[in-house]
Amino acid sequence: MARVLVVDDAAFMRMMLKDILTKGGYEVVGEAANGLEAIERYKELKPEVVTMDITMPEMNGIDAIKEIRKIDPNATIIVCSAMGQQAMVIEAIQAGAKDFIVKPFQAGRVIEAIQKALK
Repeated sequence: MARVLVVDDAAFMRMMLKDILTKGGYEVVGEAANGLEAIERYKELKPEVVTMDITMPEMNGIDAIKEIRKIDPNATIIVCSAMGQQAMVIEAIQAGAKDFIVKPFQAGRVIEAIQKALK
């Protein structure tokens, strides 16, 4: 069972993702509300997967991806974006994200992205 860190500045989104992941058989080991927190949690928890929101206060998801990849070049990160953020999604993938999921989340797509990213 993979351990997941959920990063999103909206508590509601974190809750939704946590619910989908838990039902999908994953263990949510931590949450973070911004990029800086995500980096700290990553170091501390060493999760197998990170779901990373792009637009967040203090440090955005793209910068957080770059920092996490410096700590762990093999980090598995999946970007969460709202519709219409294509340019940012491309930037996130270039920064090292493995896949992306679009809000509002569809449970099947979330689980599929994680399974794919872990292969």
